[in-house]
Amino acid sequence: MKNLINKLIEKFFTREVISYLVFGVLTTLVNFVFYWLFTEVLGIYYLTSNVIAWIFAVIFAYITNKLFVFGSKSWELSIVVKEVLSFGAARVLSLLFETGFLTLTVEIFKFPKLIAKIIAAVFVVIINYVASKLFIFKKKKFL
Repeated sequence: MKNLINKLIEKFFTREVISYLVFGVLTTLVNFVFYWLFTEVLGIYYLTSNVIAWIFAVIFAYITNKLFVFGSKSWELSIVVKEVLSFGAARVLSLLFETGFLTLTVEIFKFPKLIAKIIAAVFVVIINYVASKLFIFKKKKFL
């Protein structure tokens, strides 16, 4: 049993996973800070502020994921364009998933909004990690 636990720890508590979680928390902070700034300081409508904050958070997440999580060091224009487009598309899809999940759980199943948001966030983090690992920042294998 102890051997199984050690293997699980080695598999799931890698530098990559831990750094993804750390930068995920920082991305969430970026989102909340910009949301607060636009709504409370500048008085911008909350839904507009949410979209603007989400854009800043996605930009921050792309840069930190590229450099610190997945170690994609290339700044060749064609690679960056491919990464940015696929990263943005994946984030839009996860935003749509989250919106649908929240609508389903809050409106249909009557979950408390905060509980639904927390559950959705867990799924979104997993979806974004898998998309980034397998499709966006995948390492090329050389023969």
